[in-house]
Amino acid sequence: MTRTTRTTRTTPTPATSARTSPNERWTPGSIPNQSGRLAVVTGANSGIGYVTARELARRDAHVVLACRNHERAEEAIERLRAEVPHARAEQRLLDLGDLASVRRFAEGWPHDRLDLLVNNAGIAMVPFSRTADGFESQFGVNHLGTFALTGLLMPRLLAAPHPRVVTVSSEGQRFARFDLDNLDAERGYRTLFAYIQSKRANLYFATELQRRADAAGLPLRSMAVAPGLTRTNVLTGGANSARSRTHAALVRLLLRTTFRPTPEGARTSLYAATVPDLPGGSYVVPDGPLQLRGEPVLRSRERALQDTATAHRLWTLSERLTGVPYPIPAQKSRRQSGHA
Repeated sequence: MTRTTRTTRTTPTPATSARTSPNERWTPGSIPNQSGRLAVVTGANSGIGYVTARELARRDAHVVLACRNHERAEEAIERLRAEVPHARAEQRLLDLGDLASVRRFAEGWPHDRLDLLVNNAGIAMVPFSRTADGFESQFGVNHLGTFALTGLLMPRLLAAPHPRVVTVSSEGQRFARFDLDNLDAERGYRTLFAYIQSKRANLYFATELQRRADAAGLPLRSMAVAPGLTRTNVLTGGANSARSRTHAALVRLLLRTTFRPTPEGARTSLYAATVPDLPGGSYVVPDGPLQLRGEPVLRSRERALQDTATAHRLWTLSERLTGVPYPIPAQKSRRQSGHA
């Protein structure tokens, strides 16, 4: 698909906000009307994904909840409609740990376009396992599944006038030692290392997608976000539900005493998804210490944002592993290796 209009990208300044006043607190109530906007939120049956979908629906977006479990998705839809009676919402099955499921989701997309894709779904610090396609589960779900879904939906995104992709990374990615030779646990598995490495991959993906869109003159805007410490079931549900009772009790205590409520964690996703003049390539994080809590701000002083060589290598590897080529040329992106 060819677009001739080139968009201008403004590089965000370090730790600055797109709020109109430094004293103005951004909340979901600041979201402008989203009427006419069609959005997909992955992992929307609970946690940050559910809050993101609910608040978009509250502002009149048509929201598709992309969830792995049909019953939980139906329960989420019922809850959403109870909280937002006028909501336009539907659910569709999607398992990011199974590339066949990702393809079914994209091939069965019933609408003519997609305005917003929020890549929220993920798993965190789970025991070692492999996806349906044989990938280490955190790398396979958090990065490869997200990469494949976005690529397969790209024609629908580019059919929208102002498409936007928001990918949820983590403040923990700052501590990753990214090892391209051990992305799939080829040389051993460490739970925390695998998690923060997959979240660094999310950030590489989001910024490389923006560079390629810019090089091709496409109107697509790709954002990454870190939610901060947020009280969700990602550490207790799914594969983590089989851990010991002691582990579960300790995690619940930690969530209750240290992590902030889920609606606060969803603010960076909603900010990146809805602030009208937010530039492509933005990385939205909480403005508090260690990015753990606080107001949404833009941050550009992140090593991963400048590391275009690794981002390009990861992109090439991801296309090969998933079998999903992107309809975006890479030639100019390679020449832009001196900056993010």
